[in-house]
Amino acid sequence: MSNQSRALSADIIKLLELKSGEDLTLGDIAGAVGDRGFGLLFILVSLPSALPVPAPGFSTPFGIVIFLLSLQMMMGRDTPWIPEWASLKVIKRSVADRMIRGAASFFTFVEKFIQPRFLPMTGRTAGRLCCILLLIMSGLMILPIPLTNTLPAMVIFSVGVALTERDGLALAGALLFGAAAIMIYAAAVWFIVVYGLKGMGELKEIIKARFF
Repeated sequence: MSNQSRALSADIIKLLELKSGEDLTLGDIAGAVGDRGFGLLFILVSLPSALPVPAPGFSTPFGIVIFLLSLQMMMGRDTPWIPEWASLKVIKRSVADRMIRGAASFFTFVEKFIQPRFLPMTGRTAGRLCCILLLIMSGLMILPIPLTNTLPAMVIFSVGVALTERDGLALAGALLFGAAAIMIYAAAVWFIVVYGLKGMGELKEIIKARFF
């Protein structure tokens, strides 16, 4: 277990001490983890939608935040910036604690396997691929369509883990996961378009046969 992983787990646990017993804002969390860079923010902001138990009302605004953070990372910004409207977004204490405990529990498990390695795979080219993937996944999160936010959020979470720990192998896995997610959504759209239009055509034929 690396010292970096221990420090990261400890930093996440310390977030539970923020404004003890009070609701938090996204700005509170961002300020507490800002020096960790983009990776940890991607983890925490995607977590409410990535959890098996959904957190209604967070996918669209958090998707916008992830989209903006991805643009900043693509442009080479060193420290993340969150717009004021997003930083004032209130997160209920129960949701915030679930986010934080969920992230801490996850890292308690994966820190045995995630570590800095294959560092060339975390370089500029991979970074651009990550940004493109994050933009696509956050765009899907923004869409207000029920039950379609979990998979993109899980991809973003995976990318955040790999970036935070500078694990090139994990990053490659996250990119493959993202590519699979894109294929799944593309197949779903194709199915809806093809069979939806076919179904509409059949409906028109039935109407013509019965009424004309």
